[in-house]
Amino acid sequence: MIAIGTKIHDKFSIEFKVGFLTRRKARKNDFTVGMWMFVPSSLDITPYTYTKADFYRDVKTNIRLITPSFLLRDICGGDALPLHNVEKAADSMASDPTRTNTDEYIYQVKMFAAIVKSSLRDETAYIRRSPERDLGFLVNNYIENISAIVDAYSRLRSRISFPSVPSAALEAYDIAGEFICSVTTNHICRLLKDLKSRDGLDNLADSLVELCHKVDGFRTERGYPLGNDVYRHGILKKSVESQLYLRVPKKKDGVLVEQAYFSLAAGMAMLFATVVAWAFQRHFGNLTWPLFIALIISYMMKDRIKELMRYYFAHRVGNRYYDNKAKIKINNREIGSLKEAVDFIPLEKVPEPVRKIRDDKRIFPCDTAHDDERVILYKKVVKLDREKMMENASWNYSGVNDIIRLQVNSFLRKMDNPLVELDRVSEDGNVISEMLPKLYYINIVLEYHYDEVTDYKHLRIALTRDGIQKIEELS
Repeated sequence: MIAIGTKIHDKFSIEFKVGFLTRRKARKNDFTVGMWMFVPSSLDITPYTYTKADFYRDVKTNIRLITPSFLLRDICGGDALPLHNVEKAADSMASDPTRTNTDEYIYQVKMFAAIVKSSLRDETAYIRRSPERDLGFLVNNYIENISAIVDAYSRLRSRISFPSVPSAALEAYDIAGEFICSVTTNHICRLLKDLKSRDGLDNLADSLVELCHKVDGFRTERGYPLGNDVYRHGILKKSVESQLYLRVPKKKDGVLVEQAYFSLAAGMAMLFATVVAWAFQRHFGNLTWPLFIALIISYMMKDRIKELMRYYFAHRVGNRYYDNKAKIKINNREIGSLKEAVDFIPLEKVPEPVRKIRDDKRIFPCDTAHDDERVILYKKVVKLDREKMMENASWNYSGVNDIIRLQVNSFLRKMDNPLVELDRVSEDGNVISEMLPKLYYINIVLEYHYDEVTDYKHLRIALTRDGIQKIEELS
């Protein structure tokens, strides 16, 4: 299946998190995602002002394995796999600190931190949207489970406190430990904000504050800095999650076919020039004015024929091949592939289901702006081999996440001022001036296909020249 999440990453970029989830019983898994962008014509986004190169400049993608999913209580409780794996790797490295054992320990300790982060995110979000009657036992379990994780990770240090343990392993312990403290504190603070905004939950809030102090105590014990440091947190996050990111070196699709077509175009142009020269030479003889003029004209026509044929063949290649392709690899093992392409599509060639979804959710019944929109289609095809993905894996990966970040700066250049002054008459007869936002709307219809099932998601992005204002998901 395909799971798609969308959020505002920052003022000028939208993040699409596309999860390609493989079926356990199917070795080959094929996914297709189409992003149909309906852009107001007033923004002057056309094939001439916004090229493919511009689009790929505005799009940043990262592909990573989906973090193994565990409940917070199952990270350290009972026969918990995350804790068991990191303890086993620590004991093996301490007994025999070879490069292989050290690398395995570093991998497992960072995976432990990544799993804690993912579980904390999910559990915190669940508690925040739960009814108030359930908050008591949910928050108490939350505190108990986080305390168990901090205690277990603190004890892990004693398993690697030996002179033979490489410094890289000790450094990895501290990187993962500081990252766990940082994300734990952030999620506790988010939960505290919710609890303090409600009445009668002071006891739960106090317990969370005590938990936060316990985490800070571990930070102080290990010498980690207290407080927030955005840059430092970003470095820790990249280091911890580096175990999940995959190598996806892209290259242009259809290069050999394109060069073959271009060579054919050059050959056909040369054939034309040669036939003209031969025919005039045979009719008028050598070194005559008619032959001289014919050679000049044939040379001029040869270049035009060559360029026209190149354009024709390039169009054929563009219709049959994608812009870019890449092999998805874990280390040097290929586990799948992807292809991507982007192009402007005439409104009349947009598939009927997509057009219907776009038309159904108008802001006003009389809104006809969609009749004069530019349509951009960004298409991606992903193929995954689950058997190769799970080969020698110590974790059960459900698939990969394709994280797409789209910058919208190019769409803002032709916008009016972000605020427009309008007057109105109040009830007492006075004229009141108001500064109201000048909004532009880009509609995005996501079309995703997997296992003979096609589904859709409709998003509406509100923008001003100051950036993204909001994203609405329209069902």
